[in-house]
Amino acid sequence: MKKGKRKGGEDPRFRIANREALIGVGLVLLNFALWYGTAYGLGSKPVEDYHYIWGLPAWFFYSCIVVTLLVLLLVILSVKYLYKEVPLDEEENN
Repeated sequence: MKKGKRKGGEDPRFRIANREALIGVGLVLLNFALWYGTAYGLGSKPVEDYHYIWGLPAWFFYSCIVVTLLVLLLVILSVKYLYKEVPLDEEENN
């Protein structure tokens, strides 16, 4: 029996990889939802009513700068605390 395999033949690395893939998809969906919500939520007013932050329209600042930095921080934290290092080699168990 190969190292890392369960009795049913399923490799536990697949379960870990699927979990980490779902975390990645969740982060992408969160990024899109936050970007879309801030861009179209704050940017749907007439141009004359825009507020500006650092010379940028508020909707652009929040959607493209703040959301990007927030999601980048979440990616770093998820890689540090949620992802596991998994051996990729298949060694025979003697």
